[in-house]
Amino acid sequence: MRHIHIIGIGTGNPEHLTIQAINAMNAADVVFIPTKGAAQADLAEVRREICERYLTREAVRIVEFEVPKRATQDRSYVQSVDDWHAAIALIYEGLIGDLPENGAGAFLVWGDPSLYDSTIRIIERVRNTCACSFDYHVVPGITSIQALAASHRIPVNLVGKPVEITTGRRLSETGLTRESTIVMLDGEQAFSKIDDPDAEIFWGAYLGTENEVIRSGRLGDIADDILRLRAEERERHGWIMDIYLLRKGRDFEE
Repeated sequence: MRHIHIIGIGTGNPEHLTIQAINAMNAADVVFIPTKGAAQADLAEVRREICERYLTREAVRIVEFEVPKRATQDRSYVQSVDDWHAAIALIYEGLIGDLPENGAGAFLVWGDPSLYDSTIRIIERVRNTCACSFDYHVVPGITSIQALAASHRIPVNLVGKPVEITTGRRLSETGLTRESTIVMLDGEQAFSKIDDPDAEIFWGAYLGTENEVIRSGRLGDIADDILRLRAEERERHGWIMDIYLLRKGRDFEE
């Protein structure tokens, strides 16, 4: 039976890889590297650097594949994601089908496979349709949440208080409802629309890489600065991957 390793690789720093992740890469016959066009070439290059640094078994091959763009026109968000996953599943099915009968392949997943990543969902989709049988396991990786907290030297939660993890789209719909809210996948900069200027924001982009930038402070004081900086960085690199924590209240407050 074929086997698939789904490996979390952290947020762009090759030193984020765990020993478990390195061992799983070297147990594979093929490491699959996704490419997303020239604008996000850096993401593929980090994966190539990881392979160059940590693959010690000469027999391991590297196979690159292009990730299709998500079509959004005349589709709801959920439908566009479902269609996108279906298109990627067809690519995965071909990659897995090309493995030797008892071979192993590895997908290198940005951050951790469990957090706002769909590799596991897509692999399960393939298992339900693929003519070839395979199993898989998941290797956890450092998340952007951990990287953000480490760069700002803060705990994520206030003492005894919950943490919400959400998206920019949801934050725009619900507003800031928790003492600590981690916001991911925010293409609309929803923080700038939050009517709570005394909340604190801890923002970071390109976390763990040489291009890392972070800002923190009172939301009402630095929201505009983050908007400007984010636009400048996106223009400079052609892409941006950022995350932030919004916090209201203090430790030990009832």
